[in-house]
Order: sequence, then C-alpha cells, then structure tokens
Amino acid sequence: MRHFPRLLLALLLLMGMGAPAWSATPLPKPTGRVILTVSGNITRTNVGDEARFDAAMLNDLGLHTVATHTPWTDGVSHFAGPLGRDLLDRVGAKGKVLRVKALNDYVSELPASDFYDYDVLLALERDGKPMSVRSFGPLFVLYPFDAKPELQTEKIRFRSVWQVVSIEVE
Repeated sequence: MRHFPRLLLALLLLMGMGAPAWSATPLPKPTGRVILTVSGNITRTNVGDEARFDAAMLNDLGLHTVATHTPWTDGVSHFAGPLGRDLLDRVGAKGKVLRVKALNDYVSELPASDFYDYDVLLALERDGKPMSVRSFGPLFVLYPFDAKPELQTEKIRFRSVWQVVSIEVE
C-alpha cells in the first residue's frame, strides 16, 4: 500500500499522455483560404468568437482514412481527413447538437455524440486527391458506412453533408 500514491500518479500521467499535444494549445489563425468555420458553444477561437480552419489546420488534426461505399459514389472509395471528434476537441466544443451547413445552404442537425460513437471523418480527400466542390468537397461529413452497417439508413444519409462550410455547436 505504501507504493499506491506513486502508482496512482504514474497512472494519471500515462492517461494524460493520450491527449493530443494540440488540445491545450491556442488555436492559430489560418494562413490559407478558410474552408471551415466552427461557431457556437466552443471555448477555443481564433477570429472573434469563431474557430476558422484552412486545409493545413485540418490536416494538422491528423489524417485518418476510411475505405467505404457511399450512397452517392460508385464502388469503394478511400476517404481521408480528420476525425470529427478531433475537431470538436480542438475547439473545446461543449454542445450536444451540431448544425452542419453546406455551400448551397443545406443544413443538417446531428448529435455531437455521433462524432464520438463512430469514426466520422471530415473528409478532405477521396482516393488520394483533394475533393473539389464538384466532387463533394472541400469537406464531407462521412460516416463509416461499410464498417458499421447500422449506419446505412436514411437518417444517417441526411447527416452526411458534403460541401461543408460551417458547423455550429449548440
């Protein structure tokens, strides 16, 4: 029992190592073209009360890949981008609902928990190439449809927004 305090301290230190290094650092200002604005119930901002991201900043969150079919593409595509939960953690999101808006003003509300329950990507690339506006880009909220067949529903399809320009955290 006399080693318990040291063991507890070591365990707590190890748990803290799992948090990304950027999670406690200030959010830098974008130097490139802004492709995503996050607003609402967030604690880290870089322009007024918003968090604005260029492609490099989104890449800095860490790229993950998902190989999946989608209802809108033929065959399996390989998508890459940061995980939605990493974006929410980076801006210090405190809300339960995300209002995701596309270039054409389409808005979908989805539970923030989806970003934590599934490996939802903010896809920037498809098959190794940046996605243009013409091909779902520059940002696509993409659920891992093949990995989780329960996501192949109409409700989830409406949450899968492409040409994303903003996310409001409520």
